[in-house]
Amino acid sequence: MSRDTGSDELVVYIDGDFYPESEAKVSVFDHVVLYGDAVYDTCCAWAGQIFKLDEHVDRLFESAHALKLAVPLPKVQLREVVIETVRRNALQNAYIKIIATRGVGPLPLLSPYDCKPSLIVFARPYVSLVGGEAQAEGVRIKVASWRKIPDECLPSQAKTCNYLNHVLMRMEANEAGYDDALELGIDGYVAEAPGYNVFAVKRGAIRTPANDILKGITRQTVLELAAGEGIPVAEESLTVFDFYNADEAFFSSTAGGIFAVSEIDGRVIGAGRPGPITTLIRHRYYDLLESGEQSTPVYGSADA
Repeated sequence: MSRDTGSDELVVYIDGDFYPESEAKVSVFDHVVLYGDAVYDTCCAWAGQIFKLDEHVDRLFESAHALKLAVPLPKVQLREVVIETVRRNALQNAYIKIIATRGVGPLPLLSPYDCKPSLIVFARPYVSLVGGEAQAEGVRIKVASWRKIPDECLPSQAKTCNYLNHVLMRMEANEAGYDDALELGIDGYVAEAPGYNVFAVKRGAIRTPANDILKGITRQTVLELAAGEGIPVAEESLTVFDFYNADEAFFSSTAGGIFAVSEIDGRVIGAGRPGPITTLIRHRYYDLLESGEQSTPVYGSADA
């Protein structure tokens, strides 16, 4: 499975081999290129350990199973490939992505049958999607005019590579001068954000949408941390009004961590900066990453 790249470039795993990133390619006839027909999962390494790796691998397989898409490796081997990818890139803190594609079929047509699936794993130095002033002060968001694709059309729990719906919402928000978007479902209730789960805090309790969402692994971590701190949590239907009038609001994701929302549609949320519960959950989250309690080591003692 190994490949001597002879290069200082980061390396990418594709279908049993490692390639310098400049040589890492998939066929233009792969269904992921033609139709966005693939699933993926994102995880992170922190201090040389991959956070909740097993949960991310399990979710990739669940997404693939729901879409009747074959993952070319069993879970145990995929887990080792992810670890090896981080190790070969000599990363301590890393952004990691696993992609399983439908693959190339006999003809470049919509038919999903007789395709040869592909598997891609890459790791890059960790960079939070939200940093600097936005991390310290909170982000300004806009309720998108586009609506989220409902579960009746595409299951939210399947993490697919077809993100055009989310891209359009973020684009709309950015071009209106906001940092990001808040997504509503067809029913008008708040669902999520482009790549994030969302939370509103009211009178000391955390409230978060229950349906029509990707139930993120970082979201689940937030719920676990809140329980550990004795903070009440309600998973329920929430309206834009609930978010406008929240004492605090925040987002969560693997690539963004935990960060506050300071403004929605020109309305200041709470004090307009990260509130006490958001700050507490954020600190507990990074404490958990640093501790390695729920993480898988990348390097053995000889490599440390």
